[in-house]
Amino acid sequence: MATSLPAGLTTGTYDLDPSHTTAAFSVRHAGIAKVRGTIGVASGTITVGEDLESSSVTAELDAESVNTGDAGRDGHLKSADFWHAEENPAWIFTSTGIRPDGDAYIISGDLTINGVTKGVELETEFAGTAKDPFGNDRAGFEANLEISRKEFGLTWNASLETGGFLVGEKVKITLDVSAIAKA
Repeated sequence: MATSLPAGLTTGTYDLDPSHTTAAFSVRHAGIAKVRGTIGVASGTITVGEDLESSSVTAELDAESVNTGDAGRDGHLKSADFWHAEENPAWIFTSTGIRPDGDAYIISGDLTINGVTKGVELETEFAGTAKDPFGNDRAGFEANLEISRKEFGLTWNASLETGGFLVGEKVKITLDVSAIAKA
């Protein structure tokens, strides 16, 4: 049985609007605080079919654009110690399925970071549609997921004198998406 689309979302192809879409992450630092940062959205497409089963999502993030508010840390994250942005310049997501989950949706797919691809599930909320002042039809979404950085080969760390490690294993990623319908 086909699962209907969210109310107000029309079929078609939507391009992610990089200037109004944010990819943010947070990870525990020294076990006591969180470091937060963003990675620029390079491109992406949401294809809305007649139902959820015929819909799909792709997105590409620019690994070189990481910004945590500290240039030294950003350089370290781009280095071979972490995601080696020179060799792996993009984080890529390609959906493999979309299903309802109460009032939200689960978007299953393959996420590639640091040249390693793993299956993930994005907990996604449809934020609605709007026509902007320039005549563009927009659709908004918020998606969240948590990954183990070690599963993506991001294993660099340092031991703390008091026990534990400098960088936490779990990374929370949040996407705030604004997409524009193609004419």
